[in-house]
Amino acid sequence: MAECGRVDSNTSSHTMDKSITLPPDEIFRNMENAKRFAIDIGGSLTKLAYYSTVQHKVAKVRSFDHSTKEAAGDKLYEIAVQEEVTARLHFIKFENAYIETCLDFIKDHLVNTETKVIKATGGGAHKFKELIERKLGLKVDKEDEMTCLIKGCNFVLKNIPHEAFVYAKHADSEFRFQTTNPDIFPYLLVNIGSGVSIVKVESEDKFERIGGSSIGGGTFWGLGALLTKTKRFDELLQLASKGQHSSVDMLVKDIYGGSYACLGLTGDLIASSFGKSATADKEFSNEDMAKSLLHMISNDIGQLACLYAKLHNLSRVYFGGFFIRGHPVTMHTITYSINFFTKGEVQALFLRHEGYLGAIGAFLKGAEEDNPNQYSWGENYAGSSGLMSVSPDMNPMQRARSGTFDMLEMDRLDRQLVNLPLLQDPSSYIPDTVDLTEDAQAREYWLSCFEEALDGVVKRAVASQPDIPEAAERAEKFRQKYLHKLQTLRHQPFAYGSLTVRSLLDTREHCLNEFNFPDPYSKIKERENDIALKYYEKAVKSLEELSWEDRQFALVRGVLAGNVFDWGAKAIGLFPYSYFKLVGKNTSAKVFSFKLFLMFCFSSDRPWLVDSFDQWLERLKGPPHRCALFFVDNSGVDIILGVMPFVRELLSRGTEVVLASNSGPALNDVTNSELQILTERIAAMDPVIDSALREDRLTLVQDGSSSPCLDLSRLDKVLAMLVRERQTDLVIIEGMGRAIHTNYYAMLSCESLKMAVIKNSWLADRLGGKLFSVVFKYEVPAGKPH
Repeated sequence: MAECGRVDSNTSSHTMDKSITLPPDEIFRNMENAKRFAIDIGGSLTKLAYYSTVQHKVAKVRSFDHSTKEAAGDKLYEIAVQEEVTARLHFIKFENAYIETCLDFIKDHLVNTETKVIKATGGGAHKFKELIERKLGLKVDKEDEMTCLIKGCNFVLKNIPHEAFVYAKHADSEFRFQTTNPDIFPYLLVNIGSGVSIVKVESEDKFERIGGSSIGGGTFWGLGALLTKTKRFDELLQLASKGQHSSVDMLVKDIYGGSYACLGLTGDLIASSFGKSATADKEFSNEDMAKSLLHMISNDIGQLACLYAKLHNLSRVYFGGFFIRGHPVTMHTITYSINFFTKGEVQALFLRHEGYLGAIGAFLKGAEEDNPNQYSWGENYAGSSGLMSVSPDMNPMQRARSGTFDMLEMDRLDRQLVNLPLLQDPSSYIPDTVDLTEDAQAREYWLSCFEEALDGVVKRAVASQPDIPEAAERAEKFRQKYLHKLQTLRHQPFAYGSLTVRSLLDTREHCLNEFNFPDPYSKIKERENDIALKYYEKAVKSLEELSWEDRQFALVRGVLAGNVFDWGAKAIGLFPYSYFKLVGKNTSAKVFSFKLFLMFCFSSDRPWLVDSFDQWLERLKGPPHRCALFFVDNSGVDIILGVMPFVRELLSRGTEVVLASNSGPALNDVTNSELQILTERIAAMDPVIDSALREDRLTLVQDGSSSPCLDLSRLDKVLAMLVRERQTDLVIIEGMGRAIHTNYYAMLSCESLKMAVIKNSWLADRLGGKLFSVVFKYEVPAGKPH
């Protein structure tokens, strides 16, 4: 957060404050590579948008030529850390009082831009046009405010999964984030600025202002100023948060002595706003008058929104504008009004990045030649400040200071992301098993767990770059940044949407990448892959010697046992000492230890915690599946000695197989580029795998993710197309991150198999098991024969 000088409450909004300092690495990041600008200037806040290119390190693997006999002892593959340039969108929000200082800063740090024009929108665009052109030397090109607003709204709804939320003032979690329907259209946008505009949005380029009102935020501010002599909007809301509207408003019970039952009116319902002020012979407090005024404006807007939603048969109603701006008091009164007038049938929805919509839209208008909508974008948690606390107990000056500089960063993703076509109901799909935003006990456990693991992550990051002297310094910066994120989430768990184990893991990966640790586990993965490959043929030979039924159980047992080899699991250190004694430089001892582990954990402990193996076995006695989609997990023993023999059996049955692996690194999960090399090596040893590859019955594809977890609503479009083309009728999800932390309750329209070993004692206890409990969950959609 930038230091800032005090702003006098009597200072006009365009007075410039030059006392702030703006550290470039915290606020205007990557400004030296900025390519395109847009600005949205409102009555009190400025939102700046710019596009930049970001250089960061990526770990690439490249196969050696193992075709010659002499090369047999060579390393499995080469790991090279390379510089890569990616696109990033930056959005910064600050008070208009700082605009001149910010423009000076931008001018001083602008190096490589070829931009000649800055797109501008908002009521202040005309007011500051001359200042912007003089400071930056760019021509201001003004864009239509409503068009920009709609474009920005569409963008955040499509690209940020937990963008929309319901506000519940008295709930354990004030913010209840909503699953965004893959088809975001149609919806109603109620923009409450000085007045109210109600817009029906039907598609990317089709929208219509269907109504509005002159009674809006300006009315509340203006009448509030006349009634209370309070000139600042935030201070007026602060007064309202402390007031009792019933002191000023006439209620139903004031007229009838109680409720009016035959009309369904409760006694506490407002019969007449400010009704008591005409007859009561007393002075009313500023707090009570502000509260009454707020209810009057909010109820009027809420009823108007409900009528238009009903008239146009729309169930999704988003509220935004200056009047909302994350204020709990206005969100609560709007929510109450919508619930009352629709009897709970429609929810008032608010947007986490509502303040950026105009700037995003203006930027998109200026970037149409690059067609940014053809890409998918993801929020960069390392560079985004998140949703700030909106506690009504925070006084206005604290609110203003806490939100002085607010940042959002969006990275352009390499792949276009879409839903898995096999989700039973994409609109109700929730990837995460536990919402830590609402579960305080779980939240405290997992935040502490990630804090305790931080030292180990730092050591691993440094060890991954032994020849780079400044690695330790960068690792320490990573520690401080991620620790700050965890501390923020402890106090504001809603900062980045629903807080989950997945979001904690993803934030950690983003922070590691921020400080150029692209793949801390690369060398460990290479070593374990090399060891496991040496024993693939022996594993297959052992399996082929078993009877058919014993082989099916051994294959499942192998996947589960292999899945335990997970460097992301704290519990790996709890293996029996006798097991670890066998693990050393002697690679045969490592395989022997693996066999020991199989006997120790999985030989006779059925029934498992979740055990559908008998149903799975019965299904295998029937006709083969057409195509199986297998989401794989870890490198080494897991993928080579666990998954590949299982895949081999499916192929032998006549089932085509699509192996989906991460596009980018996360922990010790196998990436698509690594899996390509491993599969080639296995094919050289195994004619079943070799022929399946050559005949296109075994396909390797990226899933579009760089996470240890799995969001089936954001998958590589190529994978989704393949699923349709192959008529996939079986989905297999392996591992604790993909099948337990996420997708445990995911409902698919085809058969599914979820396999994992629970390597966390707290989670095992939550699910009714114990450490190293097994989940083998075979599910058939309702209405389909087993």
